Amino acid sequence: MFLEIRDLHVKYGNVEALHGVNVTVNQGEIVTILGANGAGKSTTLMAVSGLVKPSQGGIWFEGEPLHKLPSHEVVKRGITQSPEGRRVFGTLTVQENMNLGAFTRKDQAGIRRNLDWIYSLFPRLAERREQLAGTLSGGEQQMLAIGRALMGDPRILLLDEPSLGLAPILVRSIFETVRKINQAGVTVVLVEQNARAALKLATRGYVLEVGNIVMEDTAASLLANPEVQNAYLGGAGA
Repeated sequence: MFLEIRDLHVKYGNVEALHGVNVTVNQGEIVTILGANGAGKSTTLMAVSGLVKPSQGGIWFEGEPLHKLPSHEVVKRGITQSPEGRRVFGTLTVQENMNLGAFTRKDQAGIRRNLDWIYSLFPRLAERREQLAGTLSGGEQQMLAIGRALMGDPRILLLDEPSLGLAPILVRSIFETVRKINQAGVTVVLVEQNARAALKLATRGYVLEVGNIVMEDTAASLLANPEVQNAYLGGAGA
């Protein structure tokens, strides 16, 4: 199994946020995790990244227990995250943000190839490479957050709410780029409130409600499911 989340429990103090989550991700897939605010979607990604530790269960990547590693070692294994809210370094330039994404790497030629590829995916970033990240638009900052995560040369890219706060035309553009990233060989785990866009992009999906997986299926089946339509897609046939 490529990535396996097994019986994952995560607590914040005395409050349990995840109650035994099970998710599998095969190499080459786009897997989306859907759910309302507070369902535990971001917590799931942060556990994979090593930013929060399980109280029970764990996460395995190609058979290795990720939950025993510090977060920078998870990045070295080829798992990087574009966080919710973008969190770019506003007082640094676009290029400096990109350089930080490659902090675990030593292969300069590979870093250069990565950078050229990312700037081809996001030409706007190439135009603004000397601009301070804090002066970019929301859409440009989202591009930068994804580009910075790609600088780690990931085998798995974790995307947390990439469409948040963006105009619909930008959402389409970001999701089309995610498709290209996947076609280039990067496996994607996508946490997203825009369920329709996520399911149109994904191979498979999971629905998370209050820390529990309540549904899993192919993306096409979830898109056609009346319960999913009513809860996340604005009603039947919407």
